[in-house]
Amino acid sequence: MPATEVGEPGLVMNPEGPSAQSRLLLATFMGVVRPVLRTVPVTRATIPIGAAAVHGLAGLRPRPRGVDREQVSLNGFHLEIIRPAGASRALRHGAVLYMHGGGFAICSTRSHRPVAASLARRTGLPVVNVEYRQLPGRRITQSVRDCMTAYRWLLRHGADPARIVFAGDSAGGYLAFATALRAIESGLSAPAGLVGLSPLLDLDYAAKRGYVNVTRDPYIPLSALEAVVRIGAEVGGMLDPLLSPVNAGLSMLPPVLLIAAEDEVLRFDCELMTQRLTAAGVPNALELWRGQVHAFMSIAPNLPESRAALARVSRFVRSRIEEGQQARTA
Repeated sequence: MPATEVGEPGLVMNPEGPSAQSRLLLATFMGVVRPVLRTVPVTRATIPIGAAAVHGLAGLRPRPRGVDREQVSLNGFHLEIIRPAGASRALRHGAVLYMHGGGFAICSTRSHRPVAASLARRTGLPVVNVEYRQLPGRRITQSVRDCMTAYRWLLRHGADPARIVFAGDSAGGYLAFATALRAIESGLSAPAGLVGLSPLLDLDYAAKRGYVNVTRDPYIPLSALEAVVRIGAEVGGMLDPLLSPVNAGLSMLPPVLLIAAEDEVLRFDCELMTQRLTAAGVPNALELWRGQVHAFMSIAPNLPESRAALARVSRFVRSRIEEGQQARTA
């Protein structure tokens, strides 16, 4: 896939504007979620309350159809493998390692089962949905460690790195990149591709002050990002810049697909990452979707725009898996 040029804002999708369903979702988040997040501070005390609320709401969703689930217990956490119903493809034929979002704190495999199931049905591949440990009990680096454990588990069970794509939304996008970078540092093979859906890639919240989308974002306040980083990453009020994937050595990463909402605050992270990936010679593309909320494709996978975005993700995944297969047989 072609590299996005330095400074290019990314390809704007649905330029004609959002669907009626997306406009309703946008109004809901601006009218309900945004006021709550700007009123209730993110603290060690409020995180469990938010997590319980999200867990309860996730339970009200219909169970994803057309998939089978298998749960695997690891050391202190678990993951679930979601396969298209009746599919017999083994992990060695290809897989998606999915890290869910939720600010490293409030979501789970349960909340993100619909988007993982959608990717499984679209790609025909197993999607390994990781229930990594989160704030406030674990720091962000420990969440990365759990995702690394999940990757090592995949490799031990016959998965070929050339046929694995890492994907994640929001905080999970951070974990997808951080896990790939940690794997390379540890001497493991990089995955075949990386997908970031509204990913958090720069923990430096101060760098986003003054960014135009800070006031435009339909629901995420910069104060929430700051609180998460203070709780999960800072030590003595200081943030190690190397914790942010945008500041890492990127040249060994595989091709990257980034998708974000046009007006969300984490567009900042995506544009910065595309610039640095391009400078490092890593093929990458950034798509910006008009009139959407942060992580729209994981919040509401059945929106017309979400279906279109996930179809593009699935094509990217299949292309990376196919290239890996061809490389192994060449």
